[in-house]
Amino acid sequence: MSPLRSSNEGAGRPATTLLRLAFAAVFGTTGFLLGREAYVHAISLHVASEFWQVVLLIVAPIIGAVLGVVLVPAAQALFETELATVERAIDRLAPGELVGGAIGLVTGLIIAFLAKNVLFEFITMGGQTGGYIAIFLYLVISLFAAFLGARVGAKQRVTLGRMTGATVAPGGGGTPKVIDTSVIIDGRILEVVQSGFLEGPLILPRFVLRELQLIADSSDSLKRTRGRRGLEVLTKLGTISTLEIVERDFDDLAQVDAKLVRLAQERGGKLVTNDYNLNRVANVEGVAVLNLNELANAVKPVLLPGEELRVMVIKEGKEPHQGVGYLDDGTMIVVENGRRLIGETIEVNVTSALQTMAGRMIFAKAKRT
Repeated sequence: MSPLRSSNEGAGRPATTLLRLAFAAVFGTTGFLLGREAYVHAISLHVASEFWQVVLLIVAPIIGAVLGVVLVPAAQALFETELATVERAIDRLAPGELVGGAIGLVTGLIIAFLAKNVLFEFITMGGQTGGYIAIFLYLVISLFAAFLGARVGAKQRVTLGRMTGATVAPGGGGTPKVIDTSVIIDGRILEVVQSGFLEGPLILPRFVLRELQLIADSSDSLKRTRGRRGLEVLTKLGTISTLEIVERDFDDLAQVDAKLVRLAQERGGKLVTNDYNLNRVANVEGVAVLNLNELANAVKPVLLPGEELRVMVIKEGKEPHQGVGYLDDGTMIVVENGRRLIGETIEVNVTSALQTMAGRMIFAKAKRT
């Protein structure tokens, strides 16, 4: 057992003990009062002996208190289970949803209180029974109004930035950047962050981390290698930048891309990706995108027709006579009549360039000597 786990368990025991004592006090007192009420309204009416009336007057509340204390472990276990469920639900909520839900909850309780003062006066005119009905209806209306207000308020996603007219970036230090699986596996984000061109806290959603773990555990060796490299990139990224893992999830959305766009909208951040389709969807949704492929293409040197290059022809091109080579930055060089030169390093003259969504292609001819 690790020291951290031991300290956590040690810290949790006093809280559990205090909770158990609080439950015992509440349930014991409730059982004592119920036992006394049972004696007054039921038991004493069926016992003629004065001696037994005195005995039961003492014993009935004690039995009620003991039964209350016996129920404490089960009640505490149920309470802790439901509390853990509520905590997990809250972890999935965005800060804006929490603020909106809290406002809606308070509004619902105020409405229920006003309804009690205005409407329940007619019910209490029926005497004690009418009073009990009024209390019951008030509790039901309060729960309904509070639940409805919290649900409606959470859907509004009220944020402090909206209330004050300013944008609040979680963690400070600039606009948050939501990263997806493609840039993690790609790995170039490390150099971009180190160079200072990518500022602000990096947001890693838990559902992206789960997707990366599935890739790392894939039966396909290529996918498994890519996934493990991505996990290594995350480890290094956490040492050079602020990396925040968020538990926020969207159960109503099935696609990871849609979840990323929604998270970027809620955080008021930008989406960092290499995925062309995700880039297009985010643009439609009005989310700013930082595409590392576009950045790489933007910083590549411009090659004009007539310039000379030295390149190694490594494979055939699409056309029978073409050969293909690559520059150090990955730019593809298509060499006319270069098929017969595969395996050789030659000098070429640039004839034209073509920019595609996949990158830049350079067309060249072998230099005549």
